[in-house]
Amino acid sequence: MKPSKLSVWLRLLWMFLKVNMLSPSGPASVGLLYKEAVGKIMSEERFVEAVGFSNVLPGSEALKLAMFVGYAAGGALGVMTALLGAALPPTVLMFAVAAFLQQFQHENWLEGFVTGMSPAVSALLIIVGWDLFHVGQTKKIDRRVLLIAALSALAFWFNLPSPLTLLGAGILGVFLFRR
Repeated sequence: MKPSKLSVWLRLLWMFLKVNMLSPSGPASVGLLYKEAVGKIMSEERFVEAVGFSNVLPGSEALKLAMFVGYAAGGALGVMTALLGAALPPTVLMFAVAAFLQQFQHENWLEGFVTGMSPAVSALLIIVGWDLFHVGQTKKIDRRVLLIAALSALAFWFNLPSPLTLLGAGILGVFLFRR
């Protein structure tokens, strides 16, 4: 039985509220969204496509990803509910953080707190990358995938803009994965 449109929209709203309440940063929320969306409202291939396109186009990755996932799952109103769920938590949190930082902006412990968070965000991004890169135990890692990953890493290492790197990886994928 196919779920009603209303239940899909409510699921999108709740999913993006939850993801953005638990992980307010754009890149870090991708891993949480992956766990919430893949296999439930979209395939892994479609999710990877959404992440890729959200990084190529200008603007906030989190909002672009919400629009892509929302449209894929619930059409135009899915976009609106996903955007509401994606924008509301960061907006409320930003007001709260701004008020907090105004009170404690000259405290030494605040710099240590921010410095301590950086490795945790890096670890989360590595885990998300592994989840997207890792294939099932029955499949071998394709050398073409390793080539694209290596070339992309080099491009990032030499500070090429990420939209160009992702666009180049997509174009290379068209040629390497022709059927």
